[in-house]
Amino acid sequence: MKALSKLAAFAFLGAVAFAAPSLAALKAGAKAPDFTAQAYLAGQPFTFKLADALKKGPVVVYFFPAAHTPGCNLEAHLFSEAVEQFKAHNATVIGVTAGNVNELADFSKETEHCGGKFPVAADPGAKIAKQYDAILSMKPEWSSRTSYVISPSGSIAHVYSDLNPNQHVKETLDAVKAMQK
Repeated sequence: MKALSKLAAFAFLGAVAFAAPSLAALKAGAKAPDFTAQAYLAGQPFTFKLADALKKGPVVVYFFPAAHTPGCNLEAHLFSEAVEQFKAHNATVIGVTAGNVNELADFSKETEHCGGKFPVAADPGAKIAKQYDAILSMKPEWSSRTSYVISPSGSIAHVYSDLNPNQHVKETLDAVKAMQK
């Protein structure tokens, strides 16, 4: 019986570790990797450049696993509902994903997702996600659900990593507000 309990505990811990996103290695104060990516806003393609966005103020870069998946749909919707609050603090929001990148044009304009209110960028091969250590451990070709707030100077101001999409907006908006105090 004791061996069975140990095996069950080991299996549980393994499942939790497998399902969890990798812990973000970039900590507050670290230099954010610069990137340029193909992005979509309201279905229209454009090139997103982090360096250009930082000239306007802080940038929230939120990585999500894949367009048109339940948690990612919810997270995009929550960001779309709050985007005006971010803009009120001169913050830019951009979602970045390595999953279902061929669906981003539609995802960016659909009302139940981004609603054309903020851009989403394609990260084929998860190259950007790897630079930010935002890789989904159970599916390493996809990004994890990790959000970064980057200060205009290019340093990481805040990091939040959790597969549950519910707190990403609150965490990042609170961090953006704290930067202005």
